[in-house]
Amino acid sequence: MRKMTHVEIREMWFKFFTSKHHQIIESAPLIPIDDDSLLWINAGVTPLKKYFDGTKIPECKRLTSIQKCIRTNDIENVGVTKRHQTFFEMMGNFSIGDYFKNEAIEFAYELLTSEKWFAIPIEKLYVTIYTGDNEAYNKWIEMGMLKDHIIRLDENFWEIGKGPCGPDSEIFYDRGEKYDKDHDALEKFKKDEEQERYIEIWNNVFSQYNQEPNVKREDYKELPHKNIDTGAGLERWCLVFQDVDSNFETDLFQPIIESIEKMSGVKYNGQTPIKVIADHIRALTFALSDGAFFDNAGRGYVLRRLLRRSERFGRKLGLNEPFMYKLVSSVIDTMKEAYPYLVEKRAVVEALILEEEKLFLKTLTDGERILKQLVKNSTDGTISGNDAFKLYDTYGFPFELTEEYLHELGYTTSKEEFDKYMQVQKEQAREASKTKTAMASQKKVLLDFTEESTFVYGIYRLKTNVLAIFSKDQTIDTLDHDGYIALKRTCFYAQAGGQVSDTGMIVGKNFKARVLDVFKGPNGQNIHKVKLLDGVISKDDECELVLDKERRKQIEENHSSVHLLHYALRTTLEGDVHQAGSYVDNERLRLDFTYSKKLTDEKVIAVEDMVNKLIAEKYIVSTEVMPLDKAKQLGAMALFSEKYGAMVRVVKMGKAMELCGGTHTSNTGNIKKFAIYSYESKGSNTYRIEACTNTRIENTLYDIIKPYNDETIKLLMKARGILDEAKKYGITLDFDVELDNIKANSYKDIVYNQNKLSYVQTEVKELEKKYFAEREKLTLNNLDVYRKNVETYNNVKGLIMETDHMDTQLLKSIADSIVNEINPGCVFFINKGDNGAVNFVCRSNCHANAGLIVKDASVSSGGNGGGSKTFAQGGGKTDTAIEEIIKHVKKVLLDEE
Repeated sequence: MRKMTHVEIREMWFKFFTSKHHQIIESAPLIPIDDDSLLWINAGVTPLKKYFDGTKIPECKRLTSIQKCIRTNDIENVGVTKRHQTFFEMMGNFSIGDYFKNEAIEFAYELLTSEKWFAIPIEKLYVTIYTGDNEAYNKWIEMGMLKDHIIRLDENFWEIGKGPCGPDSEIFYDRGEKYDKDHDALEKFKKDEEQERYIEIWNNVFSQYNQEPNVKREDYKELPHKNIDTGAGLERWCLVFQDVDSNFETDLFQPIIESIEKMSGVKYNGQTPIKVIADHIRALTFALSDGAFFDNAGRGYVLRRLLRRSERFGRKLGLNEPFMYKLVSSVIDTMKEAYPYLVEKRAVVEALILEEEKLFLKTLTDGERILKQLVKNSTDGTISGNDAFKLYDTYGFPFELTEEYLHELGYTTSKEEFDKYMQVQKEQAREASKTKTAMASQKKVLLDFTEESTFVYGIYRLKTNVLAIFSKDQTIDTLDHDGYIALKRTCFYAQAGGQVSDTGMIVGKNFKARVLDVFKGPNGQNIHKVKLLDGVISKDDECELVLDKERRKQIEENHSSVHLLHYALRTTLEGDVHQAGSYVDNERLRLDFTYSKKLTDEKVIAVEDMVNKLIAEKYIVSTEVMPLDKAKQLGAMALFSEKYGAMVRVVKMGKAMELCGGTHTSNTGNIKKFAIYSYESKGSNTYRIEACTNTRIENTLYDIIKPYNDETIKLLMKARGILDEAKKYGITLDFDVELDNIKANSYKDIVYNQNKLSYVQTEVKELEKKYFAEREKLTLNNLDVYRKNVETYNNVKGLIMETDHMDTQLLKSIADSIVNEINPGCVFFINKGDNGAVNFVCRSNCHANAGLIVKDASVSSGGNGGGSKTFAQGGGKTDTAIEEIIKHVKKVLLDEE
């Protein structure tokens, strides 16, 4: 049994199973595809569920993989124990209706114990089996496993989320007596209790059933075929084969930990803060590289929690400024051989983490101060769930982080109460963080507000009555300040489905108020945030609603454009396209979508053209409420991320048909024109397109195109300067590039200006190259101006000369020519540039060391440089030390050794 790196373990794993006719499956992204039961891929089998439940047949029935996984259900143990991780890699072999239990055990035994493979002594291995699994017991005995090394446990039945499940057999490695000081590890092991001596390295699941929510185990349905699903944690294997105390001491973590040591000045000796940071940066790097983002819900919330937990522990190491982004390179450099795609994600991931760090550090100090004050004021050892939510809502403190703080101090808080407030916030789905904060004290009363309020489509004015008024966590009868109201009927749209809320006026006999925002209450009513301009609002007041009509129309046009864009993407692009999110306001629209191929400028232009054709067709936009099943039969697109009731609203414009609750224009012709101004990859085969319509197009695109045009102008001016300079030396050069007038009507225009800039950059670079080549030719044919400045220093000749704005490459060529004529000798140029800058070129074929001469000169000038004994170059920021530099070089030439 020899020591092995993580790279060697990976290679041997795949080599063994390919020898057993398994097909290698590349690790799936961490974000599950078409599986809403999980936030993350959390096991090797997860991406293969479609094979295990019989809905799809794989090309090869024997598969093997090393799958990236994230689990955060026990995050509080990460950094405390030696082997808990949020991100880990699961090696696995799988049989889809091919071999079963006997062969799986044979493969495991051979791979682990054979001298050809990992060569673990059999006495170092223990196995557990499901209590009633005599078949597994007999097979292990047959293979040579010691009887007293086989342990039966009721817990040996594997299931995690909906999908394949079944009895399993876990394999453990005996680390020896040094991990069993109390000589009780075996007894704890047999009771399935925590201990350090016997560690699990592989789990073989004999998958026979399909787990479904709310179904008892005895009622699970049989899978079409018996399957094998195994999982072997790479980190555990590294621990075993590198013979270290914990996962954190393996070569998967040590490069990261060394970087933390350098940043913090703290030497690692098992401290929790260093382990937490090392683990979490791995999870963050991989998750962000796979297309996840920081957010206040779902996956984004998990990532935000990981980062903020890391920041908290970083402060314990004295890391009070952003530091996590600096560790991304350590993760990527360690893992890039297994995951080459990480390299191209480096800059994006670093930028995302840095931005999030800055955001959190701005509020962290205030949040901690408030939490300490809450603890100080508590008389019963508890902090209310309401206070915990305020910390989250106002200061960005994840609830779990608050729990950890309180746990350390012996305090508690109410998760149930926190969740109640959290649910209200999720249902509001509001954009403005200030609005969320303002309503934090209002939300409890909204939970109890159940009176019916109706939203009316298709109108911009409406007479109605004030249904309820909310202020300071209570229902009130009159409002003489800014606050929140509900109306019996309303035409103000509440933010939902990516569409922003309406704004406008509410006018009653005794008041006038401006609607700033509208959101959905927990019981479905539209809640209006109002700024009171005049008078007093009273419950039951009659009032008239007046939307900002032009703003609403622009929103409607943009929302309908999103539907047309989605349709154009699905019909224009080759391959599956699925909407992954959208945003619509009165100025712009945004659509996120998954697409398995590369998105190009040409494809984007084709999509934009199709949308404009659909607009030109002037399709009537119709809506109809119908049963969900009927809508799907008609082909209406339903978004995977949305949840629908039995009755749905279908929006149709031409062949584009989607389930949607938003507001739309009445005819696609109202949109007039559509232009895409940006597209980008968000990772994990997800793209984002941003666009605008109608009168917004020219200004929006002009602002994007102008910088390209400005840069093109600068380059053309530079080219003109080169041509004028060339004329002084009698050099004739060809350059025929003209500037165009700016057109800003479509994405085509953006691409044209981008390409024009790129073309001009290439042409100017080529012009410079030709100019300097001609200059060099002229200069080298007339070196007398340099020869006459050559002086003799004892037995060595030297040229020490100041020049002005000369090309460094030309100076090098001159130095090469002169030094060959004065052998032995030395040429040293001091070339002055703009703003006092200076650079140096030195060529020597005598005792003078060119590298040392340039290094000394550069340092004296506030810069740096160096090279070999025969050639060097460098530069500095100031030319004030030139006289001293010349004296020094002359002294070097005179001091011949």
